[in-house]
Amino acid sequence: MPTSSSAGHNYLSKLSFAGLLVTLGIIYGDIGTSPLYVFRSIIGERPITEELVYGGISCVVWTLTLQTTFKYVFLTLRADNRGEGGIFSLYALVRRYVKWLYVPAIIGAATLLADGIITPPISVASAIEGLGGVKGLETTIVPGNNLTVGIVIGIISLLFFFQRFGTKVVGFSFGPIMLIWFAMIMILGAAQIVHMPEILKAINPYYGIELLVNYPKGFWILGAVFLCTTGAEALYSDLGHCGRRNIQVSWIFVKFSLVINYMGQGAWLLMQHSKSLGALNPFYELMPHWFLLVGIIIATMATIIASQALISGSFTLISEAISMNFWPRVTIKFPTDIKGQIYIPSLNIILWIGCIAMMLYFRESGHMEAAYGFSIVIAMLMTTTLMYVYMHRVRKWNFALITLIMMVFITVEVAFFIANVAKIKQRWMFLFFEFGLTFIMVIWFRARKITNRYLQFVKFSEYLPRLVELSEDTNFPKYATHLVYLTKADYDGEIEKRIMHSILHRRAKRAEVYWFIHIDRADAPFTMEYSTKELVKGKVIRIDFKLGFRVQPRINLLFKKVVQEMFNRGEICVVNKYESLQRETFHADIRFVIIESFLSVENELSLKEGFIMDSYFAIKNWAQSDQKAFGLDNASTVIENVPLLINPKVYLPLQRVDRRSSSV
Repeated sequence: MPTSSSAGHNYLSKLSFAGLLVTLGIIYGDIGTSPLYVFRSIIGERPITEELVYGGISCVVWTLTLQTTFKYVFLTLRADNRGEGGIFSLYALVRRYVKWLYVPAIIGAATLLADGIITPPISVASAIEGLGGVKGLETTIVPGNNLTVGIVIGIISLLFFFQRFGTKVVGFSFGPIMLIWFAMIMILGAAQIVHMPEILKAINPYYGIELLVNYPKGFWILGAVFLCTTGAEALYSDLGHCGRRNIQVSWIFVKFSLVINYMGQGAWLLMQHSKSLGALNPFYELMPHWFLLVGIIIATMATIIASQALISGSFTLISEAISMNFWPRVTIKFPTDIKGQIYIPSLNIILWIGCIAMMLYFRESGHMEAAYGFSIVIAMLMTTTLMYVYMHRVRKWNFALITLIMMVFITVEVAFFIANVAKIKQRWMFLFFEFGLTFIMVIWFRARKITNRYLQFVKFSEYLPRLVELSEDTNFPKYATHLVYLTKADYDGEIEKRIMHSILHRRAKRAEVYWFIHIDRADAPFTMEYSTKELVKGKVIRIDFKLGFRVQPRINLLFKKVVQEMFNRGEICVVNKYESLQRETFHADIRFVIIESFLSVENELSLKEGFIMDSYFAIKNWAQSDQKAFGLDNASTVIENVPLLINPKVYLPLQRVDRRSSSV
C-alpha cells in the first residue's frame, strides 16, 4: 500500500494542472532563463546583419528542436527506471551489458555537478547586470565591477545558507513564478514581432545553414547557440518528480515562449538599424522603461529558481552516487517531509565555494558562457553513449534506426563540443573542478572493486556448528544477546572469512542470536524489501535487504523493524526477562560490529594499484564512517580495525646467521 509521500509523488507524476505547474517550477528554470544571455552571446561584438540575426534564430530554433525536443523530450524520457530519470538511473538500466559504461556515467555526473557551480553565478549575474539599464544606475551597476560581483555573491550565499532548512515553503511558489516568467518573455517577444512579422521566417533551417557555412567564422557561433539548450539534461534528471506526460505537455508552452522571445529579440535588433550591440542586452531592451525594474525582479527570482533546481539536483545526484559506490559516504539530511528532498552539508559547502570562485574568476556572466556550454555538452555526449546501449541492448530497436539517430546526435553534439572547446582556451582553470570530481568518482569506484576482489569468502556451513557451540558455551562471557554483522556475501551459503575470524578468534563473541545483514542495491529507485533465512533455528539468521539506489540504508531502524515483525509472527522468542521486543516497549541487547579496513604495510602493489589505494584511503579519511552511513548508534556499535592484505610480499630474502660463542 503506497505511503502518503509516494501517493503524492504518483499524483504529481500524472498529467494534471498541478503537475504541469510543479513541472514549470522544478524543471525549466535553467533552460527557461537562457534568453537572458543567449542572443547577447550570439551577436557579441559582431556587426548586426540580417544574415546573423536570422541565422542565429534559426540555429536556436532547430537546436531546441533536435536536442531538447527530439533527443530529451521525445526519446530520452522513454528510458525511465521505474519512473525515475537521470544519468545514474540510465546507467543502472544498462550497466549489466557493458563493463566500461561506468566511465561515461562518471564523466556525465561530474559535468552535471560542474553545471551546479556555473548555473547560479551566470544566471543571477545576468539578471543583476540588467540593473545597469535602470535610470540612475548606469554607472553603478556595471558588469564585472566590485559592487555587481558583491551583490551576486551575496544572493548566491543566501541561497546556499537556506538549503539546510529545505525548500518546502518557497518550493510551492516556484511554479507560479515560472509561469509568470514564461508569460512575460512570450509577451515581450510577441510585442516586437507585431512590428516586424517577417522575423517569423527565421524558423526556416536554410538561414541557419547559411550562417554556419557562409558567414565569416560562422561555425564558431555554435558555442553561443548551444547555450539555449543547456537545461535539457534537467528534463531527464527530474523525470521522477514530475512524470513524462507533464514534461512533454508543458514543454510545448515553454518552447513556444522561448522561440517567441528569441524572435522578439531578433526583431528589435533589426529595427534599431544599429551597427553593433555594444554593452546592451537585447533581452532587457524589449522591456518598456517603466517595466524594467519589475522585469529585473522577476528575472532575478527566475534565476534563483534555476539555481535552486541545479543545487537540489546535485544533492540527488550525489545521493545516488553514494548508493552506487561512485562517491564516499557523506552525511545526508532530510530537512522536510517531502519525498526526495535531501540536504548534503559537505556538498553544499563545495558548491558554494565553487560558485563564489567562479564569480570571482569570471566576474561577469558573458565570460562564463564558454565554461557553461562546455560542461553541458560533455554531459550530453555521455548521455548519448548510454542511450545507444539502452536502445540497442534494452529496447532492442532496429540497428539501422539506432545508427541514424546516433549519427544525428553525435554530429550535432561534436560540433557543439568543438565550438565550445575553442571558446574556453582563454579561461580553462574551471576544468580543475570537473577533473577533481571525476578523479574522486573514478578512484572510489575502482578502489571498491579492488577491495571487493580480494575479499575472502568461506563456506558458512563449516562454521555454523562452531557458532552454535560458542553460543551455548557459558565459559565465555556473553558479548551481546543479538550480535549483528554486515556482510557482502551475495549468497547465504558464504560468509567473509574476516567476520568468522572476528567472532571466533579475535575475541570470542558469545551471543544468543547471530544476525548477518546483506544489502542489495536494486536498479529501481525506491525499492524497500527484505527476506530472512534461519541458517540455524533461533541461532543464526540472515536478513537480505533490497533497497533502491535512492533509499538511505538506515540499518538500525530497518533491523529493529525486522526483529519486531519476526517476534510478532512467533519466528523468534526472547527468554531474557529484562528484554522486550514489544512495539510499545522495544529494548534489546543489540550489538552491531563494523569491520573497518586499513591498508597493510605488508602489501606489495603495482604502481597503478598503489596510487589508487593510497588515494582511496586518503579520500576515505574525509568521508563518513560506515557507522554513520548505515545509521547505527554509537552506544550499540563496535568498530574493529583489520589490515587489508591485497598483495602481500611472498618472498623475503631473510637469512639466519648463527653466531658462534667466542672462546674464553
